[in-house]
Amino acid sequence: MDTITHTLFGLALYGAVKKPDMTRKQKGALLFTTVIGSQIPDIDVISTLWDVSGRYQMWHRGLTHSLFLVPVWAACIALLVRLLFRQSGWRWFGIALLAVFIHDTSDLFNAWGTGYFEPFSQMRVTFGTIPIVDLVLWALMLAGFLYVRFRRSARISSMAVYRIVWVLMALHFAVQTAQGMLILHQQKTQAPYEQAALSADFVPGVFTVISKKDSVVTLSKGSLWTGFHTVAMLPSKDEANLDSLFAGNPKAQTLVQWSPFVVVVDDGQRLGVYDPRFYREGQSFLYESIDRP
Repeated sequence: MDTITHTLFGLALYGAVKKPDMTRKQKGALLFTTVIGSQIPDIDVISTLWDVSGRYQMWHRGLTHSLFLVPVWAACIALLVRLLFRQSGWRWFGIALLAVFIHDTSDLFNAWGTGYFEPFSQMRVTFGTIPIVDLVLWALMLAGFLYVRFRRSARISSMAVYRIVWVLMALHFAVQTAQGMLILHQQKTQAPYEQAALSADFVPGVFTVISKKDSVVTLSKGSLWTGFHTVAMLPSKDEANLDSLFAGNPKAQTLVQWSPFVVVVDDGQRLGVYDPRFYREGQSFLYESIDRP
């Protein structure tokens, strides 16, 4: 998910915690815990400062997003709460644990994916069933905020409102993912492929299926209700030798390792690879290449 969504997750988690008996300092500690916990895995962006080998694509959403690092981040946040707010107890560790877990797990559902099981597996886990910027999630959290802010009666507590918002967001994830898995199954039945991936559209229920068979990558867009139509067919020069590409542009080797599969481009002038999941209007923004000598 994007930075704004993760920040909103932190604020929504703050709203879902019971606070009537908390002091002002404790509320400050809670806000710090939920927001920092919702952001801290993305600290990996600082790795761009020392990346000289083109490995950032693997480092970003890599080890810092690992399931096994969740309690480590939670412990760090609990320590900061103790130092900055003079608050201690397992409660802060538990809330931080939940905030970091939500960040890492929600990132699994978009096309970028994460290294969820690093360092034991370098595989990028991705479902591709939720867009990186999901306006449905924004709308649900905004609706909860507006209801709490402008309600005329307090029959439903603000804590209950935000917990309902979390249930609805979890339901959105579940419905989107169920549709995506069913679509992949249907596509494989109708047109067998060797490899396939999903990329969710901003419109709920709409997906692009990226499938590969016999060195041709096909992009089909649609939904369970409208059916699918082919939007692009991308030939891949899989027989090309990529050693010179990897030597001349290390980012290309990282991209090949990071992506489920790539399209190889070799037109005699340029040799390159790109991730077809991010193919829009004739190009992919994840593209690495070199000029042919």
